[in-house]
This record gives sequence, structure tokens and C-alpha cells, in this order.
Amino acid sequence: MTVSRRSFLAAAAAAGAAAVAGGVAGGVGGCAGGREEPGRLRLATGPAGGPYEVLGDRFAAELRRVGFEVSVVRTTASVRNLEMLGDGSADLGLALADSADQAVRVHGRPVAALARMYLNYVHLVVRAGSGVLAATELAGRPISIGAVGSGTAVTAERVLGAAGLGSARLLRLGLDESVRALRDGRVEAFFWSGGVPTPALARLGDIRLVPLDLLVPVLRRMYGPLYEHATVPDGVYGGARPVATIGTASYLVCRGDLAPDLARTVTETLFASRDRLQAPDAPGGRLDRRYAIGTGAVPLHPGAVSYYRSVYG
Repeated sequence: MTVSRRSFLAAAAAAGAAAVAGGVAGGVGGCAGGREEPGRLRLATGPAGGPYEVLGDRFAAELRRVGFEVSVVRTTASVRNLEMLGDGSADLGLALADSADQAVRVHGRPVAALARMYLNYVHLVVRAGSGVLAATELAGRPISIGAVGSGTAVTAERVLGAAGLGSARLLRLGLDESVRALRDGRVEAFFWSGGVPTPALARLGDIRLVPLDLLVPVLRRMYGPLYEHATVPDGVYGGARPVATIGTASYLVCRGDLAPDLARTVTETLFASRDRLQAPDAPGGRLDRRYAIGTGAVPLHPGAVSYYRSVYG
């Protein structure tokens, strides 16, 4: 059965309202029981130099332009951002779709979505001369899966599980540390989830990506439609051929009990400034209203629904 966008937004409004009510009833939320200070927002982003920090800084500037006082909190990214939204120490944040889905469905965090923003590409990086051609060949070898508290680590653990690699030796290193460990031979491979190209990887010149596309159907059976097929074009990172991999979206998320008028203004500002924000340059990456409303198990905040309804009628 095909669901119209109007019906989808009506259902999303009901789900979002229920999530907000649940968060408030449970006593979880922002400052002083969920009451934000008027005009002040805390935006949780990501590590220094990473795409979430860059995008977060740009978005904070746009929010300040319309009159908000915004504090940017640099974190290890998705998982930590969702924890901060859940305990009320942040108002807005950026998070990978699978981390946000886990936060809501598994951990019951009172988090809502304002928009699905753009597509991230899962990179499984090896040295250019490595003999590893598939993820399954990494059994028993040292692999960096991303920093503690990062969305990359959540995705990487799921990918390794889908590949049946319970015996790999896992290190939890951030992107820069992972790059150094690969160069030094301390890891055989590392995971990264981000735009294409990721500047820190494009500068290396002696790496190769391992295809992951065969794991997309496995991940979808295990976790639902959070994962999709994505292709890194030829020429990126020096590769002569396209590399088929896994894509998963990034969301702009917020506290479930954020005031609806505030959530609507933040969402409206996001789309009013999208040309200046320059979301990570990834094939298929986009900041588009039709794309934005599909946030799965993470409910759209009623304020965001109000904005999308004003656009779609």
C-alpha cells in the first residue's frame, strides 16, 4: 500500500507527540526537567576536524544568524550525542541513523528527529598493497572500528557481525589514530563512516577500500531498512574502479521534549540555509525535504512535522 506524504506526516505527528509525552512523563529531558532557556541551544557535534564538527559549526552560525545563542559541544559523535540528548545535557545533535535507531528502540532514549540529512558511506580501509579483498578475510586480524562513543563503531560492529567475524581483534581508535595505526602496521584495516571523499583519507594516497555491498541484504534482514547500497566512484582515494559499499543516513536529532515552536524554527532554519551549510560532499548526499522526513523508528518531532506540513500543505 502506498502512503501519501500527507498521511505520513499525520502519522509522524501522532508518533512524535507520543514520544514527547513519554519523555516528559518519564522525567527525562533538558534543563530543569526539559525546559530550555529561551534563545539558547546546545548543539552536540563530533571530533575536531570531522564532518560533524564542520557541519555543526556551520549550522550553529546559521542559528545565531536568526537570533539563537548556540553552544557547540564537540564529542566523539553519534552515540555520545544521543546520550547527551537523553540526559538533557544537549538540545540538538548529529547522529548516524543506526545509532539513533538503537538509542530509541533498544535504550528507550527520549530522542526525536528533525531531519534525515545526507548519506554516509561506510569505508573499510586497507593499505593499497593489502591482500584483503573481502571483509570475511579479516578474521583474527587487528581492526580499528572507530572511537568509543562514535556511530562508526556501532556500524562497524554490525558489519562485522553480518560478515560472521566474531574472532577479529578490535581496537577503538578515532580516524586520525586509525590512519596512524594502519601506516604503522598496528591494524590491518579500519572502519570509517562519512562523506566521499573524506579529506583525511584522500590525503593518504596509499589506501584501498574493501567492497561491502554483499552485506547490505544481511544488515537489512537483521536491522531493517537503515542500510542501503552505495557506491564510491572511481578515482576517489586513487581507486581505478568504483567500490560498492554500505550507506546509512545522518540525522539532525533533538531532545524529545524540545518546545515545538523551537523545533519548528530550527528545522526551518536548516532548510533556509542548506546552500550555505554544504552538507558533506557525497554522491547521493542531499539535504532535501522529501528525503528528510524518512527517519524510521526515530519519531519526527511535532515541531518538525509542523514545518514539513507548511511546505507540503
